[in-house]
Amino acid sequence: MGKARIKLVGKNPRELDSVCKQIVEIAKATGVELRGPVPLPTKRLKISTRRTPCGDGSDTYAHYEMRIRKRIIEVAGDERTLRQIMRVKVPDTVHIEISLE
Repeated sequence: MGKARIKLVGKNPRELDSVCKQIVEIAKATGVELRGPVPLPTKRLKISTRRTPCGDGSDTYAHYEMRIRKRIIEVAGDERTLRQIMRVKVPDTVHIEISLE
């Protein structure tokens, strides 16, 4: 049996956690060894832009921020378990990456 490392990346923490919960339920139902979900540090992308387009007036800036969250789940599973995990409905905002070891 090999290990599968599942990496989930998304902006919305609720959607990310719901996908993690589905994967954990599948792993528990099939009785395979599971590690995770392990939360990785949140990446914060910041952008500061000037509010006035022409440059006249006071120096006021608008600040925008986007947070990217990541989770890692390791499943020591067989082919049947991985097929069930691949059938999980993943929202468009969540990216999933499965690597086999």
